[in-house]
Amino acid sequence: MDKKHTQMNDSHPETNMPVGYPPQYPPTAFQGPPGYAGYPGPQIGYPPPPAGHPGPGPAGFPVPNQPVYNQPGGAAGVPWMPAPPTPLNCPPGLEYLSQIDQILIHQQIELLEVLTGFETNNKYEIKNSFGQRVYFAVEDTDCCTRNCCGPSRPFTLRIIDNMGQEVMTLERPLRCSSCCCPCCLQEIEIQAPPGVPVGYVIQTWHPCLPKFTIQNEKREDVLKISGPCVVCSCCGDVDFEIKSLDEQNIVGKISKHWTGILREAFTDADNFGIQFPLDLDVKMKAVMLGACFLIDFMFFESSGNQEQRSGVW
Repeated sequence: MDKKHTQMNDSHPETNMPVGYPPQYPPTAFQGPPGYAGYPGPQIGYPPPPAGHPGPGPAGFPVPNQPVYNQPGGAAGVPWMPAPPTPLNCPPGLEYLSQIDQILIHQQIELLEVLTGFETNNKYEIKNSFGQRVYFAVEDTDCCTRNCCGPSRPFTLRIIDNMGQEVMTLERPLRCSSCCCPCCLQEIEIQAPPGVPVGYVIQTWHPCLPKFTIQNEKREDVLKISGPCVVCSCCGDVDFEIKSLDEQNIVGKISKHWTGILREAFTDADNFGIQFPLDLDVKMKAVMLGACFLIDFMFFESSGNQEQRSGVW
């Protein structure tokens, strides 16, 4: 019995785990949202990934392994959402959205940005209502664009899944940032997979309210979004209602959550929640995600110690 036990330990001296227990390759380029412990560093002594391991994603992105659940001694971080069966006519990677009716988005705090005011690429952690990670979102813009154009900057936002594959790309072109101009208003294109448009979010001109139209891949109007006249996150949530085309029925909402006086005052890292019907087309759910990021940049990207784009619209 002692000999058998010794052989088992010799086969896996680094982990002292039974044969077949999958090693962890946690993402190191991302930090968890405030309140969560940071990800542990890579484990030393593990062999290289086996043949057939998914290749690297976009340049600069980590490639985490398939998540491990029920880890001995407790999970090292928040677990990933397990992949559900892929529905018919579902773009690859969007099958996660078919099983949820709520998305939580946590923007990460960048220490360099807090200390120096130097604008860095935004990073977001996207979770389901159980707190399981669904995606990561990373902004991909150059330094000059970020710091010269500020919240009005055009950007590319890449959304990757737990295998490091880019499943969605959001493209925001440079547009007018003033509501007084009825032309050249804000918009964002949602692609899934990258290069294949599945929908658009178009700002609709209104003298008092922030309003948007959600369109499908054929640029046909599907839903409307209407925000409050006073877009100000002051000790409370700010709700943008998702409505039917006639604006008579509310089918969901995008909420900017209040995160506390210190975080609101000194950072532009925000938390959002999106609610929509469970049976909504996954492509439209992806477009809702794009609408949330557009709203974040338009109204909540500046921190409290900078010029805040809040007040009467």
